[in-house]
Amino acid sequence: MKIPRLALAAFGFALIIVVIDQLTKAWVLNDLGLRFEGQSHPVLDPFFNITLVHNEGVSFGLFGDGSARWMLSLFSLVVAGILGWWALKADRRLLITAIGFIMGGAIGNVIDRIRFGWVVDFLDFSGNVVAGVKVFPWVFNIADSAITVGVVLLILDSLLSERAAKVGLAAEKS
Repeated sequence: MKIPRLALAAFGFALIIVVIDQLTKAWVLNDLGLRFEGQSHPVLDPFFNITLVHNEGVSFGLFGDGSARWMLSLFSLVVAGILGWWALKADRRLLITAIGFIMGGAIGNVIDRIRFGWVVDFLDFSGNVVAGVKVFPWVFNIADSAITVGVVLLILDSLLSERAAKVGLAAEKS
C-alpha cells in the first residue's frame, strides 16, 4: 500500500509536534530542574513563567484524580489512529495540517501518561490578573497548543471547504 504524499505530511507534522513536545518537557524536568509540582522558573514574571504542573486529568481538571490514566491513554491512541486513517483519505492541505497537529498533540500527551502517570504542563500565563481574576488560569504544554491549533485549523478547513462547495454549486447553476 502506497501512502499518499499528503498523508506523509500529516505524519510528518505529528512527528515534529511529538519531538518538540517531548524535548521541551525534558528541558523543563531536567535542565530547569523543576522536580516538584508548583515549582516555577520566572521568565516574564508575573505574566509568563515556566511552572511544573502534574496534570492527571484532561482539560480543566476533568478526571483530575488520576483514576482515568489508562482510559485516557487508550482514548488518545484510538483518536490518533483514527486521525492517521483520516489522513490517508484527506485531500486538502489545511485538513492535513490540522490532522497532523492534533495527532501529534495526542501522542505527545499519551507518552507522558504512560511514562509518568500524568502529563507535564509548564507554560504558565496565569499571572495575568484583571480586576482580581486570573485571565488565563490554566497551565499547558506544546502538545495542548498543537491540539488547540489543530482544532482551529479543522474548523477553518470545514468552513472554507463548505464555502468552496457552495461557490461551486452556484457556478454550476449559472
